[in-house]
Amino acid sequence: MDTQVNQRTTPLVHRYIILAFMTGILALILWGAWVGLRFMRTTGISPTLVVRLLFDDGITLKNSDNSTNVLLMGVGGGTHDGSDLTDTMIILSLDKTTRKAAFISLPRDIWSDTLRDKINSAYHYGEEKKQGGGLVLSKVIAEDVAGIPIQYGLVIDFSGFKEIIDLMGGIDVVVSKAFTDTEYPIDGKEHDTCPGDPTNRCVYETISFEQGLQHMDGNTALKYVRSRHAEGEEGTDFARGRRQQDVLVALKNKAVHPFEWVTMSRLKSMPAILTSAVTTDMNIGELATVLRMYTGMNPQNVNKVSIESLLTNPPSYLYDGKYVLAPTDNWDTVHQYIKSQMQ
Repeated sequence: MDTQVNQRTTPLVHRYIILAFMTGILALILWGAWVGLRFMRTTGISPTLVVRLLFDDGITLKNSDNSTNVLLMGVGGGTHDGSDLTDTMIILSLDKTTRKAAFISLPRDIWSDTLRDKINSAYHYGEEKKQGGGLVLSKVIAEDVAGIPIQYGLVIDFSGFKEIIDLMGGIDVVVSKAFTDTEYPIDGKEHDTCPGDPTNRCVYETISFEQGLQHMDGNTALKYVRSRHAEGEEGTDFARGRRQQDVLVALKNKAVHPFEWVTMSRLKSMPAILTSAVTTDMNIGELATVLRMYTGMNPQNVNKVSIESLLTNPPSYLYDGKYVLAPTDNWDTVHQYIKSQMQ
């Protein structure tokens, strides 16, 4: 009798075990699908994106008349005064139809009637109001200056900027004009005093760059783009803007040759460096698409735009005693010029 009961029970137990096993498998599949969907929704990465990045430009970006404009900004970072002022402000414009790109430099000292301050303070004021507000406000102010819609924003911490370049093994930059800066501030000595030296020379170092092609590590490239006290034209914000464009072009030229610098150890380090160095309102899919479009463009189709000739330095008493830049004519003239350079 007991044997008959056991014989009937055993298949039933087997069925329960199989059912539990299948239920577990189904739960894992559903959980994996949920995690995958959540990952794709958060990052924008999907199997379709990978295929489109390999064989096309990637996903569809926010745009206006097929042009996507990204505001690139650089902050000093750290804890010193003005660490969140965006001394670098460049609009990268990508036209999917014409396959052209433009770098539009916005000098930091441009006056904004909206802010009642210089445009490089927009990120600071926005972050004071709300975390993430810096990108929103900066894009609005950049739209006022350039007269074009800004779809995305990206902020690079300069300390991370150095690490990114070092991770790539350095970059080759074409220095268009030689210059020497005898007052480049030494990191960490911003508040030092120099007893017995009224010129306070101990907080500065002298840096020099020769004209022509130069290989730069991260620290050298950072000095190249941040230098502000060279004699003559190279000491102006307009020259800094041009040098920043030079470095962005050099980064692009290095990025399109990954076999020259990509290794497994560098790939492992890249996510952490990018996370600490970059703040953006693009998801990974959008960022990858922007990089794919830019790096895939012919260098001859990348235009560097400067609005230097359209700006003037008005009397400081009109602008709270500050050195500022304003249009020589009016903003409509600036907007028309920028649009003409993007065609």
